[in-house]
Amino acid sequence: MRDLREIAKELARYDGEPLTFMEVCGTHTASISKNGIADMLSPKIRLVSGPGCPVCVTVSSYIDRLVALSMRENTCVVTFGDMLRVRGSEKSLREASAEGANVRMVYSPVEVIKLAEDDPRTEYVFAAVGFETTAPVYAILVEEMIARSISNIKLLTALKTMPAVIDRICSEPNAISGFIAPGHVSVITGSGAFEPLSDKYGLPFVVAGFEGEELLAAVYALVRLKGRAGVYNFYPRAVSREGNLKAQEKVARYFEPCDAAWRGMGVIPMSGIRLRPEYAAFDAGSGGLLSDAAIGNGCSCHEVIAGRISPVECPLYGSPDDPQGACMVSSEGSCFNYFENKRGRA
Repeated sequence: MRDLREIAKELARYDGEPLTFMEVCGTHTASISKNGIADMLSPKIRLVSGPGCPVCVTVSSYIDRLVALSMRENTCVVTFGDMLRVRGSEKSLREASAEGANVRMVYSPVEVIKLAEDDPRTEYVFAAVGFETTAPVYAILVEEMIARSISNIKLLTALKTMPAVIDRICSEPNAISGFIAPGHVSVITGSGAFEPLSDKYGLPFVVAGFEGEELLAAVYALVRLKGRAGVYNFYPRAVSREGNLKAQEKVARYFEPCDAAWRGMGVIPMSGIRLRPEYAAFDAGSGGLLSDAAIGNGCSCHEVIAGRISPVECPLYGSPDDPQGACMVSSEGSCFNYFENKRGRA
């Protein structure tokens, strides 16, 4: 490995063909922004954020269903903090809560077990969003519900998988020269999950960790590869080619692939997972949540997460104290991280 100072100098001096690299992990987006990596690069090297934030890619019809459930008698919607402020077609869960809806914020899905056991007369609906990284946790939750004979917990799922959406991005006209593959997702799927995409489109994928130095090294590797196909694992302490087989088996036991809707990107075939039919009793009505009224409100989340525009080009770009789009709501959203780290503007 070259000395990081030499790598930084080479990246700053680069004067070859224009290159665009996409990271598809919200934590990578946050680290790139916090460490000022984009500002260290030659103007001919561009970094764009892809659909790596689970909150950002969740469609408005899903939020609408959560809001409706939270207002139902003897029902409580349980969710992570970021989901509270994402607006559906009319309101957010936080706004619904102010109107008397029953909403609880937790830090871990397993917290809902105690809530349900302490109050068996209330049905607890967990907002199960995320990618391959969080899917094993939901599988464990279902397994625990079965083991404890808990019947008053349901999941409203909006779980998505990475390869299919990257395939969609690559299949459309773009200037992407390579990908910083998602580190957390790769722990579960293995780096091998990106090999078919690399072969299909002739692009390099570099699996990276989350420190600034690791991401800078990943960018340097992509520059050196200049569009040559291959999957390169720069995060071997946590990622293997085959991934976490036990976690994959656990997820496959309770979930199956399905079509999924992505905010502003429409329905992407086989890009999500849902509870298997034999576990339908634990589903809160996840089917058919495919409409996305949010794309009509002037928000450009769909353009941002596809890497077609920079967050600062969105007409609703502004303070996270008054977020208009999901990419500004979430702490992993590209708009939030651009604003917080003054990225993209002097």
